[in-house]
Amino acid sequence: MRFGVRKKVNRSFAGTLLLFALLGCFGAFMALPLVFAISNAFKPLDELFVFPPQFWVRNPTWANFSGLFQLMSNSWVPFSRYIFNTVFITLAGTAGHVILASAAAFPLAKMSFPGARWMFATIVLSLMFSPHVTAISNYMTMAWLGWLDTYASIIVPAFAFPLGLYLMKQFMEQIPDALLESAKIDGASEYRIFWTIVMPLVKPAWLTLTILLFQLLWGTDGGTYIYSEQLKTMHYALGQVVAGGIVRTGNAAAGAVLMMSVPIVLFLVSQSSIIQTMATSGLKE
Repeated sequence: MRFGVRKKVNRSFAGTLLLFALLGCFGAFMALPLVFAISNAFKPLDELFVFPPQFWVRNPTWANFSGLFQLMSNSWVPFSRYIFNTVFITLAGTAGHVILASAAAFPLAKMSFPGARWMFATIVLSLMFSPHVTAISNYMTMAWLGWLDTYASIIVPAFAFPLGLYLMKQFMEQIPDALLESAKIDGASEYRIFWTIVMPLVKPAWLTLTILLFQLLWGTDGGTYIYSEQLKTMHYALGQVVAGGIVRTGNAAAGAVLMMSVPIVLFLVSQSSIIQTMATSGLKE
C-alpha cells in the first residue's frame, strides 16, 4: 500500500467550465444590489423617479455628491465632527472587543476551572436573544453608570458582543494542547503564549470578528443613548439628509454609497489575509 499518493479529481474541461459559469452567475446576482446602489448615486433626479425603474444610469452626474457635501458643509456642526465620532466609536469598540473577547476565550478554551461550562452555556444562551430584548436593561445600566450621552454608551456595550467570544473560543479549541505545553516547558508565560502563539493562529477568527463588528458600529446612529449633536455619527447626519424630502433622494443615494464603501474596502483588504491564514496555519495533533 502506498501512502502520500494524492487522488486526482476526475473532472472534464466542460464540467469545470460549467462550474465556473454557475459560480459566476451566483456572484453576479449577489453583486446586483451593490451595483444598483452605485448606479443610483450617479443618476439625476429625473432618472431616479422614472417608471419602470432603470437599472443603469444614462446620464451620470456628480451633482448628488456635490450637493451632499454642500448640505453637510452648511450644517451647524462640522461634518468632520460626524466623521471623527464615527471613526472613534468604530475603532475603539472593534479593537476593545477583539482584545477582550480573545482574552476571555483563551481560558474558556484551554484552561479548566470551576464554572467554565456554565459560563460558556450562558454565552451560547445570550446568542438567542435579540438586541431589542435587552434594550431597556442596557439603557438603565448606562443611566445608572452616568454614561448616557457619551461615547462610552456605544463603545462599552460593544465589548460584550457575545458572538465574538463564542467565535474566538471555538477557534482556540482547535489549537493542539501539545503546542501550548511545549511553550510552557520552554519557559513561556501565559501572556506570551496568548500573544505570540494563540493570537497568530486564530487570525482568521479575529479578522472575521473585526469585519462583523466594524460593520455593526460603522452604521450606528447613537440610538437612544446619544442626544448631543456634537456626538452624533455620520449615519445620523445622512439620515437627516434623507428626511429633507424627495428632492434629496439623489443625495441620500450618494450618502449610502459613501457609507458602504468603507466596510467593503475593509472586507476586500482582509479577505486575502483570511483565506491565506486558513490555508497555511492549520495544525493537527
